[in-house]
Amino acid sequence: MDDCIIIGAGPAGLTAAIYLARFHLSIRLFDCGSSRAALIPRTHNHAGYPDGIEGPDLLLRMLRQAERYGAVREGVEVTRIEPIGRDFRVHAGDHTFDARTILLATGVVNNRPDMPRDAHDAALAAGLIRYCPICDGYEVTDKRVGVIGTGDHGMREALFLRGYTREVTLIAHDGAHDLPDVCRRELADAGVEWVDGPCTPLHADGAEMVVQTAEGERRFDSVYPALGSVIRSKLAVEAGAQASDDGCLEVDDHQRTSLPGLFAAGDVVKGLDQISNAMGQAGVAATTIRNELSERMPLRR
Repeated sequence: MDDCIIIGAGPAGLTAAIYLARFHLSIRLFDCGSSRAALIPRTHNHAGYPDGIEGPDLLLRMLRQAERYGAVREGVEVTRIEPIGRDFRVHAGDHTFDARTILLATGVVNNRPDMPRDAHDAALAAGLIRYCPICDGYEVTDKRVGVIGTGDHGMREALFLRGYTREVTLIAHDGAHDLPDVCRRELADAGVEWVDGPCTPLHADGAEMVVQTAEGERRFDSVYPALGSVIRSKLAVEAGAQASDDGCLEVDDHQRTSLPGLFAAGDVVKGLDQISNAMGQAGVAATTIRNELSERMPLRR
């Protein structure tokens, strides 16, 4: 039986693997290969990299560091977490694995705008599509920015980006905007234009993103889809852990879920969706796992 099974090999899962391996605990690291961090063309606000670092490069460096201490990433998708007394059984493919604790670091999946996947990924790599204004708002300073979304969520993203540029346009995804009067007033006060959709098709034209709207074609230097995301908490919820209405797992100050022995870190938890935050949560979770295991049985060399 393993001391801990980590599900997800993004920044949170890999940080936990480094900590737990260095605690001399037996771990398994399962990864289905869909970390959102792998889609980052280059992040410039992750401390320690003055010239920025590409998401895949960061993940590779973290994996190599974890492997140095004996961690092994297994490319398999976990389909079920089964509580067995105070332990767990993890179902992955045709196999099962037993563990004393579980750390879920499965993250979220962004809802994408309507466009072919290859074209979307090429635009993302070129910075024509962006998903995280906290991460890369600086890169659109004084540029033309379109935000695809509506309602309170779309308004808040547009207002956030207004701190970087005067040229922000909020475009409804499907049709007419769903903007209460209070949202319209705030957008107007900030000088943010709003345009009804539908905003399809989207396509890149050289260094510009072209968006069709109800008022004709608009061109932007970058477009931010503010369409929400899918939180990948299903495994934990089906095992009995509590989650918020939007699917984020509820954890305490030590990253414990409501199910004893099951921990969660990173974007699957309510909070700031940032690499640094995910890594911090993973460090807290891993240390708590180590300490709780030592209460069950002394950890000695």
